Amino acid sequence: MNENLSTRYIQIAGVEQTFSTRKGPFVALRSIDLDVAKGEFVTLIGHSGCGKSTLLNLIAGLTRPTQGTLICANREISGPGPDRGVVFQNHSLLPWLTCYENVYLAVERVFAATESRSQLKARTESALAMVGLTPAAQKRPGEISGGMKQRVGIARALSMEPKVLLMDEPFGALDALTRAKLQDELLQIVATTRSTVVMVTHDVDEAVLLSDRIVMMTNGPKATIVM
Repeated sequence: MNENLSTRYIQIAGVEQTFSTRKGPFVALRSIDLDVAKGEFVTLIGHSGCGKSTLLNLIAGLTRPTQGTLICANREISGPGPDRGVVFQNHSLLPWLTCYENVYLAVERVFAATESRSQLKARTESALAMVGLTPAAQKRPGEISGGMKQRVGIARALSMEPKVLLMDEPFGALDALTRAKLQDELLQIVATTRSTVVMVTHDVDEAVLLSDRIVMMTNGPKATIVM
């Protein structure tokens, strides 16, 4: 990766995360340093419990580090923001809303202050079309397959036009055929949107297929670049 400072879109420096537990302090992350370039697809891999999801949550702004700094687009990450879209393994859809409404809710939150209702509608439809879900727009989560639910989650994240796409085991619960199809679709979507992506997976083959670079996290824990 080019080490020019201008390419460092996400900068993680000296990050540590300690949680309080009944048995005392638990160190989840220690001395994490990582730069991610604009437009780069980086995958975090490692054994369960090594802190992959913890680090992703820090980049998302869902939690704050005990120590160290996280910067995105030259601004310190102090909380969640529409510049960072998150896709979880469990799609987190609202079951009483249709696929369209689940995506529209995200679009409305980000763009309602500056765009008309017809523009919000167009954004929602475009996001669903991008993941091939236009025919299922009016179905509720309980009426569609697991793979389709995951695509709604991806569409919802992309609908906000995030500069950074954060994905935590997005295909982990899917069958092999659906997983392979969504992996191909993700590569096409990322090529179209030119998003910067940080993904967590335990699947090395998936990491090799999708990533520009793989970051291995040991149970130390410490992040070490292996590819």
